[in-house]
Amino acid sequence: MVGIILATHGEFAEGILQSGSMIFGEQENVKAITLMPSEGPDNVKAKMEEAIAGFDNQDEVLFLVDLWGGTPFNQANNLFEEHKDKWAIVAGLNLPMLIEAYASRFTMESAQEIAAHIIGTGKEGIRVKPEELEPKDAAPTADAATEQPKEALAKGTVIGDGKIKFVLARIDTRLLHGQVATAWTKSTQPNRIIVVSDTVSKDDLRKKLIEQAAPPGVKANVVPISKMIEVAKDTRFGNTKALLLFENPEDVLRAIEGGVDIQEVNVGSMAHSVGKVVVSKVLSMGQEDVETFEKLKAKGVKFDVRKVPNDSRANMEEILKRAKSELNER
Repeated sequence: MVGIILATHGEFAEGILQSGSMIFGEQENVKAITLMPSEGPDNVKAKMEEAIAGFDNQDEVLFLVDLWGGTPFNQANNLFEEHKDKWAIVAGLNLPMLIEAYASRFTMESAQEIAAHIIGTGKEGIRVKPEELEPKDAAPTADAATEQPKEALAKGTVIGDGKIKFVLARIDTRLLHGQVATAWTKSTQPNRIIVVSDTVSKDDLRKKLIEQAAPPGVKANVVPISKMIEVAKDTRFGNTKALLLFENPEDVLRAIEGGVDIQEVNVGSMAHSVGKVVVSKVLSMGQEDVETFEKLKAKGVKFDVRKVPNDSRANMEEILKRAKSELNER
């Protein structure tokens, strides 16, 4: 695996390392190197050498630094000179770039290949609102450049095998946020994110915010449960790879009972509220939640209890047992 050095002025490296872990999970072979006010170039170089010595693969190292020409860059460049055939340095570190670098390590084994790949993501991560503040000569996005007007397909038209593909069905109170837009989207590769909620579908502001939060190349929609049931049976969606987001298990059960073919549910986050008990750092359940999970289990649905793809799967049986015990004691 390619080793990654995050090198910055001040504690920026430590902070972005923590942010990356929150979104994509803890990472091996990644080290944060900080240049503090009381330190000089030699201190930074020594930290880098020590970090690299601890990597599993010291032949492939990627430096992500904050500023081209700054001390972290200069010391990385000094080390790079003896390994320029394999190592790489990218300046202008931001969070989208880091997340893309993490994701790329699953399929790319070269530091230079990853470096070339993540530059575009780093640039795409720089956005502005209102949109009219964007430079007039900005290059069109890939979606805008390639998307062609499509005529409405007649009902009954069969695309592909006529069956929508569900790459992930996730329960997450926060719905579409950083962990979903980056980590889960990277690992499951959907071309559409669908938030399934009667409540959110009636809230125009939340709908707009969710649609705007979709990552590049992926469209986001918000639909009521009845519409999701209808879409799942529509043969015109045969080429759709959908990531479904639900706020609670009750909505998942209603969708399945309506005919949506969900075989496994990723249980990612369930917020605490009155009447619920805390069963893990990210999960709180009430009596109705427990009963609903039991009904889903009886239908043969499997559970994948993870916040991000890199996390280990938690045991749903133990979680439900803990929830029942906590609720009975109240």
